[in-house]
Amino acid sequence: MKPVLPGATVGVLGSGQLGRMFAIAARRMGYRVHTFSPDADTPTGQVADLEVIAPYDDLDAVRRFAAGVSVVTFEFENVPAPTAQAAADYAPVRPRGEVLHTTQHRLREKTFLTNAGLPLTPFRTVTTSDDLVRAVADLGCPSILKTADFGYDGKGQIRVTSPEQAAAAWNAIGNVPAVLEALISFEREVSVVAARGADGEYADWGVIENRHHHHILDLSIAPASVSDSVAREARELTRAVLDSLDVVGVLCVEFFVEPGGRLLINELAPRPHNSGHLTFDASVTSQFEQQLRAVCGLPLGSTELLRPAAMANLLGDIWNGHEPNWLAACAHPDVKLHLYGKLAPRPGRKMGHLTSLAPTPESALDRVLAARNALISG
Repeated sequence: MKPVLPGATVGVLGSGQLGRMFAIAARRMGYRVHTFSPDADTPTGQVADLEVIAPYDDLDAVRRFAAGVSVVTFEFENVPAPTAQAAADYAPVRPRGEVLHTTQHRLREKTFLTNAGLPLTPFRTVTTSDDLVRAVADLGCPSILKTADFGYDGKGQIRVTSPEQAAAAWNAIGNVPAVLEALISFEREVSVVAARGADGEYADWGVIENRHHHHILDLSIAPASVSDSVAREARELTRAVLDSLDVVGVLCVEFFVEPGGRLLINELAPRPHNSGHLTFDASVTSQFEQQLRAVCGLPLGSTELLRPAAMANLLGDIWNGHEPNWLAACAHPDVKLHLYGKLAPRPGRKMGHLTSLAPTPESALDRVLAARNALISG
């Protein structure tokens, strides 16, 4: 493909914090950035050259937006597939709309992984209450019922603890198409964030360990504490996913690591990922610069980790009616503060993150937790 060179304009569908950090990386390299979403004064819009405010289903507005840029990418997977298709009438969309279509729907995603022969958690398709009863009988309890569409950070899912709870769980998700997943006993959750160019060039940032709180990512540590064989297999499986989907851009594969080191794919995210935020400070090339390089047809950059790192999310909960103590957090000299420009903190809303670099992953985790504790109580 013909490279899109610095000085050109890149369009972003979506306007959250992922787009914000992408725009910062793009502007540093001399690109202009336009963002499209239904909202105003967004995290991306605050640093973009142009913020277009229109509904995603206004396809005429989408086409006008795409006509004004050289390439289009997206910063979250819940952009409607018809929106990506409309943009593709006027500019290349990377990753392709087909990648978005597959990964934004749990059943399509799991069907793709199954057909590709990749390991994933056992699941059953649920479209009726009777399907759910049969699925619970097959997989047992406890299990997790997840809506097929538009789920992230624990949204659209409920634990089924007994067969008798099936009807209530079906009603709780709104009687919509879903998947039932077996509840896996795992040692840890890890992810591999990777990039792929149009020519098949591939790069990843190794295995990152993730710790969640109330289904929302809380902490990420790199490199993860896994064996060399597990790390090698996770990276090989991730490359197989990107190659099978023919991804041009960045994609994250989330894994469960079972006792004994067996890997099961949990979810895919076809864009930069929260667990990769630490690459902004800790790697030669961040996931955001790499997304830009991939979608613009530039050679991929080095993913070398400069030092072990840890990232701690900052949710709206920490405001608790007053401004956090930014001075106390910034008093930790090897901790970096990233805020996303969101005006209204809410419980569970991702408002920013802290990243620490240190000689070991354990000391990086200790430092980032100390800074977050100081921010809350200092």
